[in-house]
Amino acid sequence: MPQKQLHLISLGCTKNLVDSEVMLGRLQEYKISDNPKTADVIIINTCGFIDAAKEESINTILTTHQERKKDSLLVVSGCLTERYREQLQRDLPEVDIFTGVGDYEQIDKMIAQKRGIFSPQVYLANESSERVITGSNTHAYIKMAEGCNQSCSFCAIPSFKGKLHSRTLFSIEKEVKALVAKGFYEFSFISQDSSSYGRDMGLKDGLIHLIKTVEGIEGVKVARILYLYPSTTTFELIDTIADSTVFETYYDMPIQQIDDTMLKLMRRGFGEKKTIELLEHMKSKKDAFIRTSIIAGHPGESDRAFERVCAFLKEFKFDRFNIFFYSNEETTPAFTMKPVEESLIEERVEVLEEIAKETTEHSLKTMLGKTINVILEGESDEHEYILSARPTLWAKEIDGDILINDSSDLDIKFGALYQAKVTELVGDRLLATLIKEL
Repeated sequence: MPQKQLHLISLGCTKNLVDSEVMLGRLQEYKISDNPKTADVIIINTCGFIDAAKEESINTILTTHQERKKDSLLVVSGCLTERYREQLQRDLPEVDIFTGVGDYEQIDKMIAQKRGIFSPQVYLANESSERVITGSNTHAYIKMAEGCNQSCSFCAIPSFKGKLHSRTLFSIEKEVKALVAKGFYEFSFISQDSSSYGRDMGLKDGLIHLIKTVEGIEGVKVARILYLYPSTTTFELIDTIADSTVFETYYDMPIQQIDDTMLKLMRRGFGEKKTIELLEHMKSKKDAFIRTSIIAGHPGESDRAFERVCAFLKEFKFDRFNIFFYSNEETTPAFTMKPVEESLIEERVEVLEEIAKETTEHSLKTMLGKTINVILEGESDEHEYILSARPTLWAKEIDGDILINDSSDLDIKFGALYQAKVTELVGDRLLATLIKEL
């Protein structure tokens, strides 16, 4: 009897990806297929964060249903189904099994019984959760916590992910050690509000404790933390990251706005002055890489507030920043506020995109002539003889790659660490020469 095939689509953030990898771990008797047309089971792990993500999830469900073969099972899980459980079950008869964000480790049971489960608690993978890591043999995401204690005016996540729930340091340490034993050496630590890690367990400086713990694990060569929150990020944490021999001096802190009035309206918990002090402290660290996110068009965003954030972005010159078109979410405090006209938001997004292009180019130019550590990832999309590499300072799948056009006749090992010298900027891509393997 031929082995049954499984096709999995993971939408949204890397936190979602970890949950998808847990489901793959529970379904290892299936052969992974890239083709939904031949799969016996199709799983779509959805995102329900903002309108664009919800639209992508629904379109993916409908398109996949049209492509799938007769008698296959279509399973839909994740944030969208958790948030709109009753509505989707009523409106999407195309789906065979619905489940939310609490039962990823029961996916095999659901498929066997052809019945969905919606547990009241939110699932959080731990050291005993068998995952099938995707996309790399050397890099893995480690989810530190679920939920969030913040009350941002625009964010619906706490309404369906609940309050902060952290894993123990022991659990994280055990998982990292197990992955190192399998050959993984690079780790990105993630949660909704990573700088709050451990607060629900009474840890005052939980993230600092985590950094120290990971530094003590032999075999971890590269690590970074994603998604710091301004009011829970301390100067001591910034220093600890910068002083680490394992963690990259990488600061991903979404500020969303910088104008004092807007920060208060958005319930960000911190004012302009303290936020800038944190950012400047990050910038003072040698070779620091600073990423943020900005929301365009939040209700109440005046011309003056928008001009203030534009001026700050131009002046500060983040290495990267994401731009989000404000999404009016029905379970959030901002939902009842007077909206900004969509046409005006579109104009503001265009202005921000131009600033992002300029500041990214500035960041790339600062790397010219530098000797850096890179991970060789494979052939580039430019030419088979040009290789793709990622500086260890840049986050996987987020910050892009650089091109290696001179390998110096070294042995080429994809996934290995090399030292390289950045030589040139062509368009928006850096070129570099390999120096030696590390």
